[in-house]
Amino acid sequence: MNIPDRALLEWLDEPSAERGLHFADAGDGWEFHSYASLAALTLRTATALRERGVRRDDVVVVVQRSSPGFVAGLFGAFAAGATACSIPPPFAFQRADEYATHVSHLFDTARPALTVCDDESLEHVRKICAGAGLPEPVLFDELVTGAAVGTPEEPADIALLQFTSGSSGYSRGVRVTEKALRANLTAMRRWLDWTPEFPGIAWLPVHHDMGLIGCLLNIVTTGCDGWMMQPQDFIRSPLRYLRCISEQRVGLAAVPNFGLAYILRRVRPADLTGLRFDSLRSVILGAERIDPDVLDAIERLLGPHGFDRRALLPAYGGAEATLAVTGLPLGEGWSAAAPTGGDTALAGETRVVGCGRPLEGLRVSVVDDDGDPVPDGTVGEIVVAGTSVANSYAGDASTASGTSIGGGTLRSGDAGFLHDGQLFVIGRLGDGLKVRGKMVFAESLEAELHARGIPQRRAAVLLGVRDGAPTGAVVLELPQPGWGRIAHQVLTEWLAEAELVKITLPRGALAVTSSGKPRRRVMWAGMCGGTLDGKVEPLTPA
Repeated sequence: MNIPDRALLEWLDEPSAERGLHFADAGDGWEFHSYASLAALTLRTATALRERGVRRDDVVVVVQRSSPGFVAGLFGAFAAGATACSIPPPFAFQRADEYATHVSHLFDTARPALTVCDDESLEHVRKICAGAGLPEPVLFDELVTGAAVGTPEEPADIALLQFTSGSSGYSRGVRVTEKALRANLTAMRRWLDWTPEFPGIAWLPVHHDMGLIGCLLNIVTTGCDGWMMQPQDFIRSPLRYLRCISEQRVGLAAVPNFGLAYILRRVRPADLTGLRFDSLRSVILGAERIDPDVLDAIERLLGPHGFDRRALLPAYGGAEATLAVTGLPLGEGWSAAAPTGGDTALAGETRVVGCGRPLEGLRVSVVDDDGDPVPDGTVGEIVVAGTSVANSYAGDASTASGTSIGGGTLRSGDAGFLHDGQLFVIGRLGDGLKVRGKMVFAESLEAELHARGIPQRRAAVLLGVRDGAPTGAVVLELPQPGWGRIAHQVLTEWLAEAELVKITLPRGALAVTSSGKPRRRVMWAGMCGGTLDGKVEPLTPA
């Protein structure tokens, strides 16, 4: 199939009045906004931004939920020749103080010329901007009132400032060029054979690269119908999500592993009576470790209703690569493998799900500590090069996270191995500990905790050397009876002579990113420095 390269603002030239975005309402309905109406709103926004003093290459921050205003704010910044930046709204954090601490750092890095908010974000963001000496934020509706439909400018060279998840510390701002963004969007469309007749669906937050680029930007620049839900819509009713896929004949979706696991917990086979999932041709799986047992279970749940397991497309990517790096080709069917060489131990696992092959314009290698390629099946650091690797970091360019970019090359800080040209991802290099000559990774231990009954996002494993001693710590949020025993079994089995610690936290206190990943290095630093908000004690069998 011939999938054309499309410029970022090309959809504004002849926007469809029939296709567009359908936003979930508070009931069980959808609010339709055609691309023609969204294009007019976008061009009004670009005019309003210029009238507010935004100049070429300025940063415009958008703090809104997925909505027509967000679409117009983001693309309006592009059309004004500014650098767009999506920052999480308050709903992404459980506590106001946590939100203020995290987002203040993002604003200090972005230094926007203007910030565009929705109603629920305004007061929070107003205080943050005042504290940072930044211009007063403006409500989107007030911004566009009275603004005329103008003519778009060429996008800025740095089209997007997007933030990393911050799982290894503070989020870092990544400068993504218009060329890199366009190349990654085109590579994804060609990987997925995505054309306007295939509707897409999304519930991932638009402040996260998978929700922003993988879903929203892809849907809009492709020009297909998009069915847009809020994260809480999916959490409240994953069955509504599945009904939409069936009723609207949706072809493309993107879901992290925890989203599939949530469907399995909340949806019973009887709930699916009369639904069909044979339209789903691409379900992109990314953002976190993929559990092969979850994929098998999803096939058992949806398979009787026409779902094809080959629609499950594991992928790998990251903010520094704009987004997508590898993806499983259509129709191949996912597979799993274990490393066959080197010194890596996979706790409780015999297989890791493959994340596909490099997309168009990208090259992937796995290297040792000296930067030399390792043989197939041997674990090393994943290195990416090519057209969509980001330009540079904004603000603090510290490499404490283990990730770095330069010269068109990304040192990911992620551990993985290649097998028959496919990439298999294990975890973060900095989240591992060598025991008896074998490297054990925190993500592998967490997967085993989940397999033995501790829910995802209620536990994290921290690994490192504390006071000269190899140490493994399990962090449990509001632990239930038996969790400590499970944690002791798993950690003693895989960490041998290491010192073992249990950290008990109240509900909501486990440090996670705005996309839900555990911030292991932040919690490790808090444990070592005595600032972690929880009870720290030896991990015992009781």
